[in-house]
Amino acid sequence: MFHQRRFARLKPTGPMSRSGKIIIDPGTAAIDCLVVDYSAGGACLEAAKAAALPKRFELLYAGSRKKCRVVWATAWRMGVSF
Repeated sequence: MFHQRRFARLKPTGPMSRSGKIIIDPGTAAIDCLVVDYSAGGACLEAAKAAALPKRFELLYAGSRKKCRVVWATAWRMGVSF
């Protein structure tokens, strides 16, 4: 089901990769994820077992590292805020 957004998202300009990495701890391996939607305040990520990930982690995407907080999650997708 598609819902229209209340506010337009500010999108980065230029070509962006859709692949990212989730970093939980410095000592553990990074988890590959797919960046479905990205804005200045948050993102929608797709990863295997997204609901089982911790509520706070770091996202490595497009050369930047962002501290994330999970806002919502389903089995495969999650919405995070920066």
